[in-house]
Amino acid sequence: MNLPITRLTGELSRSALNTGQTKGCCTPSRGPLPVGASGSRNADTSSPTRQDAHLGVDIPAGTFSMGDAFGEGYPADGEIPVHEVALDGFTIDAITVTNTMFAAFIQTTGYRTEAEHYGSSAVFHLLSTARRQDILGAAAGAPWWLNIRGADWAHPTGPNSNWQDIPEHPAVHISHHDAIAYCAWAGRRLPTEAEWEYAARGGLHGMRYAWGNQLTPDGQHRCNIWQGNFPNTNTLEDGCAGTAPVRSFPPNGYGLYEMAGNVWEWCADWFLPKYYRNSPSENPVGPTIGNGRVMRGGSYLCHDSYCNRYRVAARTSNTPESSSGNLGFRTVGLT
Repeated sequence: MNLPITRLTGELSRSALNTGQTKGCCTPSRGPLPVGASGSRNADTSSPTRQDAHLGVDIPAGTFSMGDAFGEGYPADGEIPVHEVALDGFTIDAITVTNTMFAAFIQTTGYRTEAEHYGSSAVFHLLSTARRQDILGAAAGAPWWLNIRGADWAHPTGPNSNWQDIPEHPAVHISHHDAIAYCAWAGRRLPTEAEWEYAARGGLHGMRYAWGNQLTPDGQHRCNIWQGNFPNTNTLEDGCAGTAPVRSFPPNGYGLYEMAGNVWEWCADWFLPKYYRNSPSENPVGPTIGNGRVMRGGSYLCHDSYCNRYRVAARTSNTPESSSGNLGFRTVGLT
């Protein structure tokens, strides 16, 4: 269970964590804003004017084995059974949407994200640049998540930080609703979960990671995840304390960057762990209901000692209103 952020008090509310399956390194969650207050309904995002900003990679139609072939996933996440999925071809972003790209959307539309409407968002404690009075609370059981007043996409570590200092980093503090609004403006959409995994595998079959079965082949870091003892000591062996600029690590076989680590990426699907058991074999779009929306890829806070969800089959979820300093997205072209 992820940790909710209570809107009315501004504090991270108390919540039980899954024993042995803690998602507290993932992204805290929260409930919806009042009707009429959602950021997804406060700006005209209907004009696709930024398609040129997206470097799309054409993914060929094909069939792949979707799911955890190693038995390493958490049972509650529903990564099994492994099943064959056939997909039509599609075009997906080579990189996650960056601060520069998201800023163009904001400047054109006047859109306000849900983190801005709430007035706060979740920041990892070692990255916070907030003043003490702007720290509204911490999650019981996961005190490394701080609810920071004024944290949002433009102020990723607190109100005195600025996206312009890291323009080519992934845009973060993005809710699912925010990502959908951006897509409507850009004339694009979010990937389905099946499309995301197929693209992330990069043409490899049955591998653990987007590049093979070894986490650090030849001693080389291939993704931005945690090294050291979470949550207080990061040895920075991969050179990253928080987000890394896009294209910091080698691409996969399809030319896609950071399909593991760096930031969690929203998918279009609802999250329902048992869906794999009866999912369609061709172009699945996910269940019609679920426990939040699917997130894929892991983030800079993942480590195999407690959250090895940077494996290519790994999946988790969050409520569509949720945002945090390790949550972003990439898009797919419309056909």
